[in-house]
Amino acid sequence: MNDPPDHRPVIQFKNVFFRLDNGLELLHNLTLEVERGETLVLLGRSGSGKTTTLKLINHLLSATGGEILVDGRSLRDWDLIRLRRTIGYVIQEVGLFPHFTVERNIALVPQIEKWPLERIRHRVQELMQLVGLEPTLASRYPRELSGGQRQRVGVARALAADPPILLMDEPFGALDPITRVELQREFLALQNRLRKTVVFVTHDLREALLLGSRIALMEAGRLATVQTPDEFVHSTEPLTAAYLNAFGTDLKRGAS
Repeated sequence: MNDPPDHRPVIQFKNVFFRLDNGLELLHNLTLEVERGETLVLLGRSGSGKTTTLKLINHLLSATGGEILVDGRSLRDWDLIRLRRTIGYVIQEVGLFPHFTVERNIALVPQIEKWPLERIRHRVQELMQLVGLEPTLASRYPRELSGGQRQRVGVARALAADPPILLMDEPFGALDPITRVELQREFLALQNRLRKTVVFVTHDLREALLLGSRIALMEAGRLATVQTPDEFVHSTEPLTAAYLNAFGTDLKRGAS
């Protein structure tokens, strides 16, 4: 018998604000929950507060008001190092260490965690296969890889210590269209297998509809709506409708 779905929130924002030192408010009164095993997409224009929201989760930024909880525990009560090792982080420019091989880049966190060498080797091999990297690439350096290969290494590194939460900040945005579509499909297959709790930032509505369990639409630092992809494409809310019109009516036809 299958276990019932777990709808307990893994990440909670409770009336969260973020202001710069000069008083400029980038995030206003955000209340939002991310359920276990879902892919919540933060969608919005540049400056809408998406990346700010993401960086608050792993405490790269600190909220100036409200409270954020991870696994039911306030960020104030987390050990910062332990928190960040609980969360995989993938960014657009990957951020691989150029003087490390692919293998060393992927193995970084397990090495810090002092895993046995044989376990690390096995994990690196497993992850390279999982993200579609040939074993022969293990000894190469990031400069010797294509953009798509580097992005796969970034995903593998984020998954290396098997964190329950994955944060992804426009991870496919810098890739050519064909590679981007390939990696989107691979991400879907990966998520169907691993069921991580994922928060995924994008400004691309098509990507949000394809990858998201739910879509949180943000505008000017405020949460406008949270909807499933099907609800989104049939929504009559003005801001949602504006997004649909900007990306074309084919989205509605395709979702019907």
